[in-house]
Formats: sequence, structure tokens, C-alpha cells
Amino acid sequence: MPGRNEGADAQSLGVRPEEGRRAREPRPAPDPHPPHLPGDAEPSAGLATCPSCGGPVGGGTRRLLSALRASESRFRAAFADAGIGMALIDADDHIIEANPAFAAMIGREASELVRVHIHQIIDPEDTPRRLYLELLRGERDRLKVEKQLKHRDGRTVLGKVTISLIRDGAGRPLYTLAMVEDVTEQRLLGDRLAYQSLHDPLTRLPNRALFFERLEEAFEAAGARPPATGPREPRMGLCYVDLDGFAAINEMLGHHVGDQLLVAVADRLESGFAQGDGRLLARLGGDEFALLITDSSGSGQLTALAAQLVEALEQPFEVAGHQLTVTASVGVVERPVHGTTPIDLLRDADSTLYWSKADGRARWTLYDPDRGAHQLTRQRLATALRPALERGEFTVEYQPLVGLSDGVVRGAEALVRWQHPRYGTLSPDRFIPLAEESGAIVPLGKWVLEESCRQARRWLAEFPDTETFVSVNLAARQIWDSDVVADVAEVLAATGLPARLLQLEITESAVLGPGGRPLQALQALADMGVRIAIDDFGTGYSNLAYLSRLPVHVLKLDGTFIEGFRDAAPLGPGPAGGPEPGDDPRRQARRDAADEQIVGAMVQLAHALGLTVTAEGIESAAQAERLRLTGCDTAQGWYFARPGEAELVAAILRRDRSG
Repeated sequence: MPGRNEGADAQSLGVRPEEGRRAREPRPAPDPHPPHLPGDAEPSAGLATCPSCGGPVGGGTRRLLSALRASESRFRAAFADAGIGMALIDADDHIIEANPAFAAMIGREASELVRVHIHQIIDPEDTPRRLYLELLRGERDRLKVEKQLKHRDGRTVLGKVTISLIRDGAGRPLYTLAMVEDVTEQRLLGDRLAYQSLHDPLTRLPNRALFFERLEEAFEAAGARPPATGPREPRMGLCYVDLDGFAAINEMLGHHVGDQLLVAVADRLESGFAQGDGRLLARLGGDEFALLITDSSGSGQLTALAAQLVEALEQPFEVAGHQLTVTASVGVVERPVHGTTPIDLLRDADSTLYWSKADGRARWTLYDPDRGAHQLTRQRLATALRPALERGEFTVEYQPLVGLSDGVVRGAEALVRWQHPRYGTLSPDRFIPLAEESGAIVPLGKWVLEESCRQARRWLAEFPDTETFVSVNLAARQIWDSDVVADVAEVLAATGLPARLLQLEITESAVLGPGGRPLQALQALADMGVRIAIDDFGTGYSNLAYLSRLPVHVLKLDGTFIEGFRDAAPLGPGPAGGPEPGDDPRRQARRDAADEQIVGAMVQLAHALGLTVTAEGIESAAQAERLRLTGCDTAQGWYFARPGEAELVAAILRRDRSG
């Protein structure tokens, strides 16, 4: 492993000061003792003599020599006892002396290192000499580098080396002092921490962070190549894998078994699908895995891999004494690199995995741009719901509810519309499910309730003798996520609308489920005087015995039952009447007769329970008449009036009163 330095490295740990002086120029030997000090020229009896020249040594010189010896003694003691490695190196890169700490660092004795060339311990490196030359010129005090040292037993020791020059009195380099700190354990610990930060601790696979890092690198590498018009245009593919029913295994057998299952799944995927260049298998979290193909050959390759993934994971696993069988859903995305981004790839893979789950699980699904565009529109609408309510983009339209016995308007259903600035007018089926999923149905539903009650109060003020009621849809989540009873009471008080002129519609699946809060809330509303209607009756899990004990006043028949009340001369295909092309007329006639009998039976049952019945989707006079003959009380549909502004209902009421 090459050494690392702070900016640049020196040529070696030794000193070769060729620059600034002649190479190998003989240098005068240093003076063995300092010059005699003034006052030493007149020797007297008992004075010491200089051991080198025999001259007398006076008191000043003696004190200086003593100080030098003491300084050298202190240096040698510090050198020998230092906790970090130290070595003196001559100009020829040979070790003059090494301390015990340095020798122990590389598994040797200090005496063995004398005259050893430094490159026997540290490999030379061809690195820039700029910093070294700055050291020679005195422009910096020291160099700091990281070097790999050779241990006696063959292993590598990583050392942090500080290099200083020792100079003579004239400033000329004499030798190098290297101080070495063993940072091997620190580096190994850092490497372990780096590995742990990029790998899943359970399966040892790359984790989400490393996956995203490699994905970015793959895009950068592929993007560096120019777009190709031929078959070798850079492409990339991703299989996004999620185990089906893994949570149930955790709950039934415990998380320790679930963890062992994840390890077994990871091993099977890694051995079967992650081998080879251009492939990366990662655990993204929980029971989600991703297989990235950085140079795919086309969607066929990815779908084949996805099919093999599904098949491989269907094989049983032996885990902790249990034979476990799991399945997997796989979302597949494959496309050219140019024109997309890592974010696009992951977003579409996540959407495709969701489709695979929604389509039945234990399967793979290839990304469909049209379906993706629809999903993107749904996401945009869901995100914009609450801001749209604040901006006043919603309106309410009303469709009259007409008595079949006399044709008089009894009330009107409030139908919310979204005047979207980009998509135009959106009907409830486009955004109400999104509002229910996100919880935005609570504030939206309350706003519709306020607007509808305020409008019904205006009708009452203009037509006090008709007492036209307003019917407002109530989502089950409004009951669970808000105090709907308090909300209704507040709105009625604020608008001045009598409770008897408000009808709340809720689907039978929400009402006829287990008892509890919905039933209590509906009972409180009924006690308040509010009318309760079951919407889309006949499509849920009706419990007729339970129905008699509910605080319900009206049953609204689902429009599918009304299709049996067809005209002899149909207006056209679809809900306006007439069989679909290809239908057997006799078979269709039998179905229509059955629907008519079912509707008649439900009307009789409702009347026996004291309930009134409303039919939806009436498109012709013949349908209205045949429903009237069954005893159905009220109806709504395009035959009477399409949904429109509140003035539409007011105009009909004026006509009825004048006519």
C-alpha cells in the first residue's frame, strides 16, 4: 500500500542535500571541543588540560563542556526512553542509531539496525521533492508522511513519520532525525469502521449507502461515454426485490428466526446472481434487496433475471429447525443511461415493486411508462390536495333527488369537484381515494359539509315550504380521524340548517363492519336528527339482521342493479341502456329480469324495516317508471338532471312551485 503524505512526500527518509553544494565534497571535521574562553590563557597550578590539544582548560570552558555533556546525556536518555520510534540517518540513507521503540516496532534489536540502509525497512517511493527541498532550504521545519515499514516476520507496519534535519553551526545538514509512530491499529480500526458503515452487519452485503455510492459511480462512468446510436449504447438495469409475508415470519417465529432467514436469502442471492463484473447485490433495509446490472444488454436480460430470482426464492429454506417457504415480488427497470438519473431509476423501481405487490405478489413486473405516468399524476394530486383546499380550488355541484311518485325534488346530493389548474375539472373518483389514503379527506370533508349546509340553508330561506335536504358523503376515515359528531353539530349551528335537512351518506362496508366507534357516531348523529343513508347498498357484506338495528333511514341502491331496468329502445351502450356489443340477448334478458327481482325484494325489505330507498343512475323515463312500480321512493340520474351549480336545484324548485 503506497504511503500517504500531507501534500507531497520526501524522496526517502534519508537526506541527500545535493542541491546548494557539491556532491561528496569533503567537509572539515568538527572541532572536538569549543574554543578556550577568555580568562583561560593563563594556566595556574591544578587547572585541567584539554584532552585533545593538551592546553589548559579554564573554568569557563569546563562549565561549557559540562553543560554539553549534560545536554547530550539528556538527549540520549530521551532518545532511548521515548515511547515512539526514533532513528538518526546519515546522508547516505544509513541508520546511525535507532532507539528501542523503533526497533521493537519492526521486530528487531536496536543494535541490529546500525548501518542498515533505510530502504531495507521502508520501500523507496518516486514522489515529488518539492517539500523536501523546502526542508533543505529551511522554508519548513519538518515533513510528515505515512510509510509502510517491513516487520521482521513479513507483515507491514504503518507508521506516521515526522522528518527533521539536524544542522551544524553553519546551517548545513548533518543528518536526519526520523520519529515514527505506529498507527497500524488505528488504521485497521478505521478500515473496520469504514467497512461497517458501508455494509449490512447481518448479511455482510453492501448496504444502502454503498449501493447509492456505486450507483452514482456507475452512472458517472457510463455517462462519460458519448451516446451511441448502435446496440452498444450504455444501459443499466435494476431488480428491486421484496420478500412477501416476511413480517408474518417475524411475528410467528421471532426476529431471531427472521434474521437467519434474511442471511439465508442473502447467501442464495449472492451465490446465484451477484457473481461477475457489472453486478452489485445490496440489502437496502428490512427484507428489501436490490440487484444492479451496470451494463445490461436489454430488458430481456433483466426480466429473465427477475424470473430466476422469483423461482430461486420459492425454494424452501432450512432455518433454525424450520422449513420456511417465502416468495418475492420484484420490480424491474431497464433503460439507457443517457436521459435518466439514479433518482429516476430508483423511483421507478420502487413504483414497479409496488405494482408487483398490488398485482398479486410472487411475481416480477417490468416498468411501464404509461402506468408510471399515471402513478406520478396520482402522487402529484395527493401532494397538492391540502394546498388546493387552502387555495380554494374545490367547488360543490348538486344533483337533484326526485320523488318517483310525483316527480318533485326532495333534496340534492352534494358532489365535490376539483378545479385543478393543470388537469382541469376532476371528478371525485380521481381524488377522493387519494384524500382518504393521505388523511386529507378530513379537512376536505368538513369543508364540503360546511358549503353544502350553507347552500341548503339558502334553499330553505327561498323555499321554506319545500324543506329540501342536502345529502353529503361521509368517508369512514372522517369518523375514525375526527370528532364527526362535534363537527356536524358545529356546522349546523354555524349555518342555521335544521338537522332534519341534512343527510349523511356512508358506504355499507364502513357501517356494517364490526361495531364500535362508527356505530356510536352514527347513533349520536341520528339522535341529533340527521338522516343517515347507506350508499352503494348491495355491493358490500350486508348483514340484513344487523341492518335492522342500525340508525339508518335510507338505502341508496348501487347503480349496477339499475342496469337491469333497460329501455326497449336503448339510448346507447353503457349506463344509458342497451346491452354491450356481443351480448347474447336472451342471456342479457335473464340478467335484467333477475336484477329487477332483486331490486323489488330489497325495496320491500327496506320498507319492512321502515327505510326509504333511493336509486342512482336513472337515464331514461322507462327506467324511472319501472323503478316506481317496484316501490322505490326517490331517484337521481341524468334523466332528471346532471350535477350542476346550486342554481340548477333552485331553478327546478321554482318550476315545481310555479307549475
